[in-house]
Amino acid sequence: MQLEPTTNSIKIGDKAFVFGGAYGNLQATQAVLKKANELGFSPSQIIFTGDMIAYCAKPVETIKLIKSSVDHIIMGNCEEAISKGSNNCGCGFEEGSECSILSNQWYSFCLSKIDQATADWMGTLPRELTLEVADLSFLATHATPNSINEFIFPSDAIISADTRGVDGYIVGHSGIPQIALPNDKPWINSGATGMPANDGTPRVWYATITSENDALTIETHAIEYNHQATQKDMYDAGLDNGYMTCLKTGIWPSDDILPYPEKAQKGIALKKQKKAFKRTPLRQSTWK
Repeated sequence: MQLEPTTNSIKIGDKAFVFGGAYGNLQATQAVLKKANELGFSPSQIIFTGDMIAYCAKPVETIKLIKSSVDHIIMGNCEEAISKGSNNCGCGFEEGSECSILSNQWYSFCLSKIDQATADWMGTLPRELTLEVADLSFLATHATPNSINEFIFPSDAIISADTRGVDGYIVGHSGIPQIALPNDKPWINSGATGMPANDGTPRVWYATITSENDALTIETHAIEYNHQATQKDMYDAGLDNGYMTCLKTGIWPSDDILPYPEKAQKGIALKKQKKAFKRTPLRQSTWK
């Protein structure tokens, strides 16, 4: 689905906190937002890249927490599907794949829990925002500037139509953290807050953008949380499936959507990433 351009442009100061893919994982979302608060980020500096609900058992509670704690919330494919009352999540999984089959279970569960007023609110969320961080402009979308459910992984990061004139991109959807530089512009995916990154650990992820003097630093960060409590919630809700197991093992129930390089990295613990650049008065950058 094509995303329509927007004229929204919001200045959020000299730093930003980015997370996405909460997936109804209340405990992980609480842990990440607590960290944002500890690091001194205000709600106006926090960006959520979509998919408040999905695999886990606390969709309503997770929505309420994000809605009350985050000023900049992007519509993900899950929000779009719920707002329209669709019969599937629109995640982009191949029909008949294991992820597609499992999605029928959790999507029906979420659809049954979310009231019409919340669904209607989800339908009002922006599909994209232009956010200014330290005088640099970032286009924030759920998946890509052209699609709400396109999977882009570290091995294939690309900006196919870089026509917006922005300095960088903030995205989500794919669940694996990355800081790539297609067209010499940062492509920032914080990874997911609600599900591990297929790296054999139960950790979940967020990202930060910070500025000091004439340098901008972008980092991805892993965080531990009480995944056992999330597993219990899923078990009690009848969501005893591969995603529940993944919360502990850190291994996705299927790697159907992954390119070969990411399949080969399955189960190998990811390290945090950090990239920084210095800006000249002409806003040119040299990455290091």
